[in-house]
Amino acid sequence: MVVLAASIISKSGKALVSRQFVDMSRIRIEGLLAAFPKLVGTGKQHTYIETENVRYVYQPIESLYLLLVTNKQSNILEDLETLRLLSKLVSSMLVPEYSLSLEEDGICRTAFELIFAFDEVISLGHKENVTVAQVKQYCEMESHEEKLHKLVLQSKINETKDVMKRKASEIDKSKIEKNRGDKGGFMSLQSMGSGRIDSGFSSDMSISSSGTGFGSGSGFGLSTDVDSFSTKPKGRPSASATAPPKGLGMQLGKSQKTNQFLESLKAEGEVILEDVRPSASQSRSAAPLPTDPITLTAEEKLNVTLKRDGGVSNFDVQGTLSLQILNQDDGLIQVQIETGGNPGILFKTHPNINKELFSNENILGLKDPNRPFPTGQAGDGVGLLKWRMQTVDESVVPLTINCWPSVSGKDTYVSIEYEASSMFDLQNVVISVPLPALREAPGVRQIDGEWRFDSRNSILEWSILLIDNSNRSGSMEFVVPPADTSVFFPISVRFTAASTFSDLKVLTILPIKGGPSPKFTQRTLLSTENYQVV
Repeated sequence: MVVLAASIISKSGKALVSRQFVDMSRIRIEGLLAAFPKLVGTGKQHTYIETENVRYVYQPIESLYLLLVTNKQSNILEDLETLRLLSKLVSSMLVPEYSLSLEEDGICRTAFELIFAFDEVISLGHKENVTVAQVKQYCEMESHEEKLHKLVLQSKINETKDVMKRKASEIDKSKIEKNRGDKGGFMSLQSMGSGRIDSGFSSDMSISSSGTGFGSGSGFGLSTDVDSFSTKPKGRPSASATAPPKGLGMQLGKSQKTNQFLESLKAEGEVILEDVRPSASQSRSAAPLPTDPITLTAEEKLNVTLKRDGGVSNFDVQGTLSLQILNQDDGLIQVQIETGGNPGILFKTHPNINKELFSNENILGLKDPNRPFPTGQAGDGVGLLKWRMQTVDESVVPLTINCWPSVSGKDTYVSIEYEASSMFDLQNVVISVPLPALREAPGVRQIDGEWRFDSRNSILEWSILLIDNSNRSGSMEFVVPPADTSVFFPISVRFTAASTFSDLKVLTILPIKGGPSPKFTQRTLLSTENYQVV
């Protein structure tokens, strides 16, 4: 790591803007920045100061300081070049664009813009090969997600306005219908000419001899107290014809313009997450996701202790095969399996399983064939078979770790490498290396994968998402202050794999009463329970 933080501070050491590129606590960075003005002398020409732990590279900007906090192993020429680029960037952003002075108020008002610009110049502590014009262009680029959000929001606002206008129109029409009913009754409707009243005619509007009023629900209509009549006068739609269905309120949707924009984005390969909420009736009628009625899980857990100078101190594999049945009708079954033929694995059946049937035919069935397996079991299901494997043969170890710490001068250099067996493809590999108590993250010089510094527990985590034939070996190197070599042990490892040492496979499910074999799913998992290098 080179640049630890980039900051703009006042002459008194007050932090106005600070961007950290390593895991540092707020107290730590504030302490470093507050100590800087006390170290700056007067009448000196150089623009860097070194302390016991860090180096300050700075440049005065009117009444402020533009400051880089680096480690002492960084290239000071590269740091000065980074400082000059940041200085040009700060000046070009504040003065011409925002018409702000390089004072405390101007810095605070553009704090976020400056932080974004710092991120474009420095990545993971190293300077990016960019210019001032490129950084300004990157910061001004439009956000695709923001544009889409604003478009959808404006569409909802427009839809809401349309609904409000329609509701207001419906209310006005209902008032007109009410006034006409109060004045004319039956005769006012008959006098319209072409209207016809029939007692058995289905209508758009009901008429009451005792007056009119609002109907129930969110739509508007006329209620009747005596008999139901109907009329369809020419040239004027009824109130209920334009009213919304009963029980429906305002609904917001996407306009045609928004839909076209979303479809164009989908055509370009963008993933669009739409807010789709099914109605209550649709939710009640939605069928659950299909699930096979029978699930068998073969799981192995590793307990391994490796020696730091080579060799195996402990290697123990414990496996289980469990059965989970959803429907009671599928309980009368037997399970036929196939093992990989590993001579070092010892199998042991559940006490209720027919041991002779398993020994002769590799079939797992209950001693009483008329007794079904339990159903509806939660969690891991019913255990059918267990097995165990113990050895000191280093060739069966799926992942070996070699750690080489060495002290040279004022630093301790640690080189770690892994070698994975070709038997397994390992997933989500995390190698945790304990460190001495550090105030800042170690300097990682080279790594195959990703790393993270857990400052609370003082642990360096080395992560590899997948180890397969393309990366059966890898290495990492980092630097810390002088420390005893025994501090870096024990190293803990965790990973998973989709295959097992037993290579157990479920061939088929045998119904005891005959008939077709029910569908089943087999899940296989290898995971670490305690895997260490001591």
